[in-house]
Amino acid sequence: MKKIFVLALFMFAFYTGKSQVLISLLLGDKLNTGNIEFGLDIGYNFSQLSNFESNRMLRKLNIGFYFDFLLKNQWYINTGVLVKSQVGLSNLNENDVLILNPDITYNTDGTYYQQIAYFHVPVAVKYRFKNYLYASLGPQFALRTKGTLVYEEEAKLTSTQIKYDNRDLFTRLEVAGIATFGYTLRQGEGMSIGLKYFYGLTNIFKDNYYASRNSSAYVYVLIPIGKVKVKKEPVGQLP
Repeated sequence: MKKIFVLALFMFAFYTGKSQVLISLLLGDKLNTGNIEFGLDIGYNFSQLSNFESNRMLRKLNIGFYFDFLLKNQWYINTGVLVKSQVGLSNLNENDVLILNPDITYNTDGTYYQQIAYFHVPVAVKYRFKNYLYASLGPQFALRTKGTLVYEEEAKLTSTQIKYDNRDLFTRLEVAGIATFGYTLRQGEGMSIGLKYFYGLTNIFKDNYYASRNSSAYVYVLIPIGKVKVKKEPVGQLP
């Protein structure tokens, strides 16, 4: 059942794509109930790849949606999909570039960075404290969609960007561990702000071509859709 659930989330993310925000706004009132909270997950991540000489983080915007399913009392299952989510590494040197694309000639006039796009699906246990703080811990599954080595060069009057598709270097699936900590505004009824960290548990390269794992720190905002409206509706009355 867990495999079917994760696969269904991946398929939903693939088919919604750029329409995800619109769908969230349209369905938020129907998805938010007393036992389920649904909304947008928007944030900024600072990611790295292990075992490369560069240690410069890649910084990217993320957007997706989340679900909190009530288990009992203050315990929840937190899941969802980050539909737009890229991790990687920036300011690559020549040795790093040769690992990621051995067929190109390194150019010292510009800079290189690697970005890998995923659909990220967390399945975490979440606890909401009575002071509106919360924390969660659990696994995160990822489906790789793209992999791109990017070269950028800036001049006084022109700028150059060259992209090399290297997605075939990377495995389609990744498993990571995640931990989050945050605070919910408006006495637990508004949006939430928080920090999240994930660390890859599996090698991202195919066939042991190279050994590296993803890691990333996120600053994010969770925006519930329709939550306040649902809570204000009368209970036990006919429409």
